[in-house]
Amino acid sequence: MAEGISLAEQGSIAKEFLEGLLLSMNINADVSVKELDEETVEISVNANPPTELGVLVGPRGTTLQALQEVTRTVVQSKSPARTDRILVDVAQYRERRVAALGRFAQQVAQEVVDSGEERALEPMSAADRKAVHDALTNSDSVVTRSEGEEPRRFVVVAPA
Repeated sequence: MAEGISLAEQGSIAKEFLEGLLLSMNINADVSVKELDEETVEISVNANPPTELGVLVGPRGTTLQALQEVTRTVVQSKSPARTDRILVDVAQYRERRVAALGRFAQQVAQEVVDSGEERALEPMSAADRKAVHDALTNSDSVVTRSEGEEPRRFVVVAPA
């Protein structure tokens, strides 16, 4: 836990900020807070139907990533010390994205095994790169590494 304010208080500040943002955007959604571990809180935004939440996710989650950074900044502004890890998710986007990247990584791994040649993937966010690395970490047939400089950093899948 960060010094200053508790993880629960950080979650409460983030929730209040997001509820105000949604209200100002005329988006009817529920905001919930869940402590994932001792240093991580996830704030989830959900609606039924979730169709109007797409504006909060944006292309490839770029708007969601920005929303998370703004939310973290708001929480940090209320804390005299550092804050813990604050994650924002909208309509289970992160969970679905990790699953899709896992399937994609397995497909690429099979192509690398079949061809015997390594393959560089398109540049992606740190979270997406982690999802690809995690999906292939137990593979005996391929290895992964990250190359390049932010924001053009990418994953390379190579034969083991």
